[in-house]
Amino acid sequence: MSTTSGTERQGPVDELLAAVRSGRLARIPELLAALDAAQRRACLPALKELRKELRQDWSRESAEVKGRLLVAGAGCHAGPAGAATWLAGSDFGVRDWARNSVLHQVIEAQPVEWQVEVVTRLAARPVRSWGWSMYPVIEAVVRRTGCEVPRGESFVRSWMDHSDETGGPRPTLADVLREDAFTPVLLPELFELADVGYTLTFRLSPRPGDIWTEAIGELAAAGVVDRTQLLDRCLARLLRGGKATDQRAFLEVLRALAPTAEEYAARVRDVVALLDGLSVIAGHAQDVLAGLDEAGLIEPEVLAEASAVVLFRNEKKLVRAQLAWLEKAARRAPARSGPVVLAAAEAFGHPDTALQERALNVVARHLKAAGDAVLADLRSAAETLNPAHHRRAGELFGAPVGGDGGDPDTGWNELLPPAPEPRPLGAPIGSAAELAEELSALLAAREPGMAAFERVLDGLVRLTHRDRAALVEALEPVRRVHPWRGTGSWGDCTPREILFVVAAVAGELPPRRFWDSLRGRDGSALRGPGTTVPGAVLAARLEEAAWQVTATRPPYLLATPTDATGALDPAVLVERIAGYEAAGVTPGKADLSQALLRVGPVAVGPVTDGSVAEGAALKAAEALTSPAGRRLAHWLRTGGLHGQPSKRVLFAPGKGLRRTNVYGNRWWEEIERIAVAQPGIGAGPVGPGGERLPSEFLALLDGTEPSVARARKVYDWSRRPVAHWFAMLPWHREELAARWLDPFAEGADRDERGAAGHLPLLAEAGGPAGLALHLALAYGLGARHVEDRTAAVDALLVLAARGDLDSALLGRELGALVACGTVTAGRLGAALTLAAESGARATVWSVLGAALPALLGEADPSTRGLGDLIALATDCARRTGARGPVAEVTAVAGRGGAGRVVKEARALRDVLAG
Repeated sequence: MSTTSGTERQGPVDELLAAVRSGRLARIPELLAALDAAQRRACLPALKELRKELRQDWSRESAEVKGRLLVAGAGCHAGPAGAATWLAGSDFGVRDWARNSVLHQVIEAQPVEWQVEVVTRLAARPVRSWGWSMYPVIEAVVRRTGCEVPRGESFVRSWMDHSDETGGPRPTLADVLREDAFTPVLLPELFELADVGYTLTFRLSPRPGDIWTEAIGELAAAGVVDRTQLLDRCLARLLRGGKATDQRAFLEVLRALAPTAEEYAARVRDVVALLDGLSVIAGHAQDVLAGLDEAGLIEPEVLAEASAVVLFRNEKKLVRAQLAWLEKAARRAPARSGPVVLAAAEAFGHPDTALQERALNVVARHLKAAGDAVLADLRSAAETLNPAHHRRAGELFGAPVGGDGGDPDTGWNELLPPAPEPRPLGAPIGSAAELAEELSALLAAREPGMAAFERVLDGLVRLTHRDRAALVEALEPVRRVHPWRGTGSWGDCTPREILFVVAAVAGELPPRRFWDSLRGRDGSALRGPGTTVPGAVLAARLEEAAWQVTATRPPYLLATPTDATGALDPAVLVERIAGYEAAGVTPGKADLSQALLRVGPVAVGPVTDGSVAEGAALKAAEALTSPAGRRLAHWLRTGGLHGQPSKRVLFAPGKGLRRTNVYGNRWWEEIERIAVAQPGIGAGPVGPGGERLPSEFLALLDGTEPSVARARKVYDWSRRPVAHWFAMLPWHREELAARWLDPFAEGADRDERGAAGHLPLLAEAGGPAGLALHLALAYGLGARHVEDRTAAVDALLVLAARGDLDSALLGRELGALVACGTVTAGRLGAALTLAAESGARATVWSVLGAALPALLGEADPSTRGLGDLIALATDCARRTGARGPVAEVTAVAGRGGAGRVVKEARALRDVLAG
């Protein structure tokens, strides 16, 4: 009897599972109704097992089964927590099952308390946990049961998404929200959301009210929502700050709410606080406050408080508007002239000399009405004025300003950072545990540094030679976290692929694969169309090291640099090759080639105790007997590589700066750009036995075409240089700058990000600093992004500190770049101002002085930011005591009119005349 009863209980269970698998979705509610609580629980293990089977199956048939599985599981979970977790599973998101009527039927059949608890849990789940939108289910339960409307972020976002659904004829968003019972509850909550700016400002149709910002305004005006609450929430949201897109969107909401002057006056403290926010928001707050002041709705002290905030902002438009507000206030009520002139004096410390002059004009016009009581404070504030205004300020305020009777400050001392000192790589890694730790750090880094990579690669070879078994054991935890997954066919070879060598140490790869994994079909070390020439060099080194740790087991690598720039001390390389000779080890071709490229010229090697170390190194190299030793001696004796000077080339529209992507679309428009033709540094001297560098290294040295011509012919995924590339030719920064000039230029004329961040590496490297390096620096100073310009300023200061900066060359190239429009005067002015403020005013003047002929003789006088550049030149010339006329400055200063460029040219002419 017990067996029969068990068979009867299993029948409906089996039938439900069969319905899930076979496609009878409509029968599932009926089958669930026939099961008691115990039978439903008995179904869950089988349903979960089926879900596990289907998790990685994305076929159409699997999608249908998953939908039926979702419905059955929702009915079998008696606990609300388990049901909510089941319903929120991301693997059920292959279709919009949340709208399916059968699922709603199953949920509606459950007790009301169960339904409310489930939707409450679903609505409270974080956004990232919503594998797919359960909003239709939650909405249906809330509207049907009348339970409290959820206010969590996930539910509010989904409500917004479903409110503005498009497709077919539909009422406007404002009409939809007006009829929605959720609106009074949920609309105020959207002010708490982040990353909502796009949704708020996306217009669904040209009809009024079919965008969230306008709809909110209409609903507030109609009384559907509490307008006062929305206004307070909107101001609070703007005061909290956030992403610019969100801030602009909520500003549009504020404008749509259209607060009255009285409502703004009641919230004047919040409006004043907005002056410290995003530029567009500060401008709106400034307009509101100026209107309130004119209407007499705020205290006069607010004007001074607002001025203290705005007059130190960088946005010139805001500063000019604030000074205009002060002017109007004084004219409207002369009794306020005292506070007005003191407030205007706040702008005396502004970095823009033109704004200082404007503020001084405001003070001059209202000084008589202000009275003598303000003179002491004005004299104190005038000390922050540019020296160009000291004489006039002294005349206005009745006492000398600047401590020297208003004479120009010509006692400026140039302040440059100390020249970079050599940064040794340090002692080699000494233990397997230390190597595992440094390898983990290398693999965790976003862009692994050259020094870390070279130390780890050398450590793998050294410690394999000593005790391979102990090294494999120490590396096992790292290999579990970072397994070798093979090489890709598109990406470039990077330091992270040192895992190839790690896999070789562990015996994971058979020896026959060592020369195949990183090679193309033609036998070269190029792995795919995304491989760069430096990537091929790195691949060759990794491939060779993987062979060495398995076969030859050398005691160490030859190419490991001794300095963080990638340079290798010749004396150290001589010692290493001597050690190879004593051990009877033959160096790898790639390792020896990279070592030779890292050895500096004998004439510029590091100095030890007053003597040139390379002289002794060359003598020691002559005593070596192996082929590698004789080749090193020959390399040092003949001077290694011989670079040729770069040649300036102008690529104008129509000369080939048009590039297409892999789909044949235009990558960018034609741009006028200054480039270089780099003859290349050749293959280096042929060894005593006729040896030449391997093909990968020869490609690294080739530079027969102008950089833009190469860009026209070569397409890959990783053209932007990365840090470890520069360590391949640490004594030939001019050639490196020529080869990667395109990415530097793109930072200025294509607004790309990041390439100029490597300019300090070039500045700290060795070798001549010629046209290519100075042109790369010029593009960096005109880069679009602040961090790139900052890196270029660092490079400028390093070159100046080392005595490698050719200011005249850099100035001429900057002038030409501004004249042809490749570099904007505003960006250049921002970069050079940063350099000047660091103390390098003499350096900045030497650059700008050389740029002035092109800036004033070739550039359009209406070029935006040109006046600021000339003002910076004037300030630097005054402070450094520069004298001597510049023809172009004199010519522009003699023109009629009162334009900014003409006025600044006159000021510069007067300074240079002494």
